[in-house]
Amino acid sequence: MTALHDRSAAELLALYAAREASPVDVMRDLLAHIERCEPRIAATWALDAEAALAQARDSQARWQRGEQRALDGVPVTIKENIATRGTPVPLGTAATVLAPAAADAPPAARLREAGALIVCKTTMPDYGMLSSGLSSFHKLARNPWDLSKSPGGSSAGAAAACAAGYGPLHLGTDIGGSIRLPAGWCGVVGFKPSLGRIPIDPPYAGRVAGPLTRTIEDAALAMTVLSLPDARDAMSLPWQDIGWRELDIRLRGLKLGLWLDAGWGTSVTTEVRAAVEAAASAFEHAGAIVELVPPFTTRAMADGMDHFWRMRSWLEISGLPVECQARVLPFIRQWAARGETLSAAQVFRGYSQMAALRDAAVAATQRFDFVLSPVSPAVAFAAESAMPSNDPARPFEHIAFTLPFNMSEQPALALNAGSGASGLPIGLQIAGHRHDDLGVLRLARAWEQLRGPQPPWPALA
Repeated sequence: MTALHDRSAAELLALYAAREASPVDVMRDLLAHIERCEPRIAATWALDAEAALAQARDSQARWQRGEQRALDGVPVTIKENIATRGTPVPLGTAATVLAPAAADAPPAARLREAGALIVCKTTMPDYGMLSSGLSSFHKLARNPWDLSKSPGGSSAGAAAACAAGYGPLHLGTDIGGSIRLPAGWCGVVGFKPSLGRIPIDPPYAGRVAGPLTRTIEDAALAMTVLSLPDARDAMSLPWQDIGWRELDIRLRGLKLGLWLDAGWGTSVTTEVRAAVEAAASAFEHAGAIVELVPPFTTRAMADGMDHFWRMRSWLEISGLPVECQARVLPFIRQWAARGETLSAAQVFRGYSQMAALRDAAVAATQRFDFVLSPVSPAVAFAAESAMPSNDPARPFEHIAFTLPFNMSEQPALALNAGSGASGLPIGLQIAGHRHDDLGVLRLARAWEQLRGPQPPWPALA
């Protein structure tokens, strides 16, 4: 029998409606599971068991009164850079002076209003600028599939918690792949919606919040709540009444692009390429039309973005008191330090690469309904490494397939395509046209059905 902590959000809501389980039952089981597993994966921060149980009791009372809300009693974790009222926001770094957040950020507010049970915050690397769980503030997060490996990042704890069964819904953020990369390396679903689809605070170019789940159905369920409007995000899209849970799609005649060469970055390994090609072949056998997408991004684009983000980080870090600067993770300090020597012209040209990436991605994908690609070029890497290259001079080599869709504002989703020789998950990325978030979820649901049964989830307890 499936344990309560391993149940999907949709299943939990059905159990509550049938009076076969209660939010308190679920929370007690979940907290016990986290207590058993957490010393091994270090995915959580600011977990308050009594506060979580109090939320569960309130939810249970609403169910008993028939006043339940959209996600009432469903456990959720929230990446720590998304503010929750009363909890500090360390941004993954020991350099932050901790102070309780005054209010919930928009995604957290929507979840709380919907009755979701906020179990804890999840860990991330310094300033979210690494694709790993390495942090100067948090314990080192590890991948539940292999504890010697990284879960990825920067939504490190969220992906690890999802794979480990810390409840069904987890909220992350993504500006270059920070939801999709760890989702791919941990074998879970990670959805980066169109820019502005989920209101967030603070908003800026490329930054989105999105759900990490074990199923597409749960990701869609989360979107029914997360996409609700919030005036604090001046970049958010006008709210639309989207049928998020209407996930059927006709595959016959769909035109799918298959993108296997990004044009720069780390070469795709043989096993990752084979898994993505096998997914494309399955769609083709189901009636879709698949064509190769030639490389459409360049080294100049990557280097430009690197220059811009280095300067942004250098200004932020150099503005801290000297004693706080020293607490930033050395890898991040080393990477950002070059910002001090960059000229205004280099930074401006770097900033302009956002538009170049956007235009290239939109043009290359325009003639397809959706594009399939790897999430990352290889399976998960060593937990202690800052990123796959572990080289501050070349930090973005592994994000060539994810970064363009942040800059182009297109929805993109990661989910499991299979396992490598080591048994580690291999991520498949599905990208769609700007604002076609539901279409991406629908094609991902079709892949869930085509790929068949998955390996059992990691057993850590």
